[in-house]
Amino acid sequence: MTRRVVLFLLAAFLLIGTAGQAQAAGYRYWSYWDRDGGAWVYATQGPSLVRPSDGDVQGFRFAVSEDSGDAARPRGTADFASICAKTPAEDGSKRVALVLDFGTASDAPSGETPPAPRTACAQVSPDATTADALAAVAGPLRYDTNALLCAIAGYPKSGCGEQVSQKQDPRTTAAPEKDESADEGGPSVGLVAGIAVIAALAAAGAWQARRRRNATR
Repeated sequence: MTRRVVLFLLAAFLLIGTAGQAQAAGYRYWSYWDRDGGAWVYATQGPSLVRPSDGDVQGFRFAVSEDSGDAARPRGTADFASICAKTPAEDGSKRVALVLDFGTASDAPSGETPPAPRTACAQVSPDATTADALAAVAGPLRYDTNALLCAIAGYPKSGCGEQVSQKQDPRTTAAPEKDESADEGGPSVGLVAGIAVIAALAAAGAWQARRRRNATR
């Protein structure tokens, strides 16, 4: 009986330890980024509120993310000079380079296939917002009633920021900041403690079994 209890507890602890790592709640949406030198910075305002300057690079990435901390960045290294090389400067306008990353198949809504990533150079009026620049080169756009950007170039066809369950996949999300205090790749503290308890129960069960055998001799 003691052995069965120990095995049951072991299975329960292993199940709890792996379940939390396997899935996490996320949201499927277009994230908005600003290129600062060679790095992408998550935008703190929506594209309809930002008025980029001539020469700025703005990025959009469609993916499933838990929050801004783990949101996937646009892929590629194209800069303003390469994106807008064929769009000469004109008086009375500005040029905004856009990087559009439609994400991976694993992030796509059911039945849809993400288009290939692409870049575009929008030549717009000096007071234009990023949303204006996006509409000029990547329509049709789709927004929800709260002005959340739902689709770029018609992708995806439906849905907007819906919550989904995702399996953790480091290939499709941005790498989190390294925590030097964490033991990378090691088991969680709770799991180690649980295994220690189980080991103690197993030892106690074995001791009781030996005691009963000795008592019957």
